[in-house]
Order: sequence, then structure tokens, then C-alpha cells
Amino acid sequence: MADKKLVYFLCTGNSCRSQMADGFLKALGSEKYEVKSAGLEAHGLNPRAVQVMKEAGIDISNNSSDVIDPEILNQADYVITLCGHADEHCPVISNQNVIKWHWGFDDPAKATGTEEEIMEQFKEVRDSIKNRIETFVETDK
Repeated sequence: MADKKLVYFLCTGNSCRSQMADGFLKALGSEKYEVKSAGLEAHGLNPRAVQVMKEAGIDISNNSSDVIDPEILNQADYVITLCGHADEHCPVISNQNVIKWHWGFDDPAKATGTEEEIMEQFKEVRDSIKNRIETFVETDK
């Protein structure tokens, strides 16, 4: 379907937040959007991110952790950074029609404490991303 808008989620390592956003938008908006995600580096999928997404009914276990592709970056309708580092270091987008937004979320991979406390951080970030995606699907904003 040619009228789908391409959304490109960017993060530092394409392991947690961008993967969660990718999973939610594919689940909630696949009729309106083509969804891709990448990072400044590829750190691999974070197993905790896979686990909390599974608890939310979304399987991202087959997603790949990819490095930003300049071609996709310049073809996207929306480029959305999910961490400050990616926002500051995002490659230059030469296509002036790309809408670039920054949605900042804490990095759950940096959480410390017991396994339960760390997983709680992952769930909080997951739920915040889900809420933001739901708003985006409803409003394109």
C-alpha cells in the first residue's frame, strides 16, 4: 500500500526503546504506517525489552538491531528519536519534507537494583511508549 507513512524510530543502540516503539506502532498502526527502527550503533535486542513486550502481548523477538540507514532516513515521513543521545547525534536529514520529533524516554537498560526493580523500569518505559504511540496513531502528532 503506497499511501502508508514511513516512521523511523531512532535510539542509541536499537535495543530497547526504539524496539518497543517499533513493536507498538506495528501492532497499533500497521494499516497507516510502515515502521522501521535503528540505532547509532547496533547493540542487539535487549532480552528484558523482549520480555516486557511479550507481557504486553507483542512479540519483538524476531526484530533485528540495525544501524541507521541514510536512505531510509531520507525516505521517512517521520523520524522520531527516543533518547537524547540519538537526537543530538542523528545524521543530517537531507530531505526537507521529513518531520523529525524527539520523544525522550529514560533508558531502562541503565536501571539498577534488583531484577524486580529493573523490570519495573522496563515496564514503566514500555507503558509510556505505548501511551505515546496510541496518541500518535490517533492524531499523527
